[in-house]
Amino acid sequence: MATEKERFAELMNTRDFDMITSFKQTYIDALKLYYFVGGMPEAVQCFAENKDFNEVRAIQRRILEAYEQDFSKHAPYELVPKIRMIWNSIPSQLAKENKKFIYGLVREGGRAKDYETAIMWLTDCGLVHKISCVNAAGIPLKAYEDLKAFKLFVLDVGLLGCMSGLRQRTLLDGNALFVEFKDALTEQYVCQQLKTIDDLGIYYYTNDRGSCEIDFIVDTGEQIIPVEVKAEVNLKAKSLKTYREKFSPEISVRTSMADYKKEDGLINLPLYAIEQISTI
Repeated sequence: MATEKERFAELMNTRDFDMITSFKQTYIDALKLYYFVGGMPEAVQCFAENKDFNEVRAIQRRILEAYEQDFSKHAPYELVPKIRMIWNSIPSQLAKENKKFIYGLVREGGRAKDYETAIMWLTDCGLVHKISCVNAAGIPLKAYEDLKAFKLFVLDVGLLGCMSGLRQRTLLDGNALFVEFKDALTEQYVCQQLKTIDDLGIYYYTNDRGSCEIDFIVDTGEQIIPVEVKAEVNLKAKSLKTYREKFSPEISVRTSMADYKKEDGLINLPLYAIEQISTI
């Protein structure tokens, strides 16, 4: 909408996926730009006016520096180093194939009791989203929450790219070195889109053996929907198949760059339309 494409935003809200798919390249291009620019108002305004990627990064760097200063200003003195360490570890946590938060990546030998308060501070400030693991799929999902296992995301995909030193060309032109981090950006984006939906419980699922992991599992209050996230068009989702065989959900969602499709309770929802999950 900021780049004067309101009609495409309005079309998305009609949920007419035949028509939406005919404009899919417009949506995909917008999504790639969003991965870089993110949604921080100053960054969006700057990009809408100047289309200058370097200027956008400079604004994002300023925002990140302001957050770092806020740690010192507002957090208890003894907590500040731990907050910084947690915050700075998030890109490397998300770059892993298994994105579960590992204290040892913050500091060798790090343990939960050393950093729990720092994570709570960042969460309470709205700077990170903490997504807990569940090991079963009943209503309410919160009853199955595993408080020891969680993923941490930052508040904005553009800021994550900036924290990671991701360059414009790498992101927009595609680059072999970028493959692994593309999953991190995609999952970050899906997380923050889901977070905009009111009254939606957001978790992720892992079975006891760790052989099946679902990127997100959401509780609408009426049903539990597993959400498998794919950065590209690849639709192979072994974990989702295992999950469906075990729990027989009414609806499952696979979100990727592929077109909208619905069959046998499995919905392929394009990444650019993920917020429509609240209406399926």
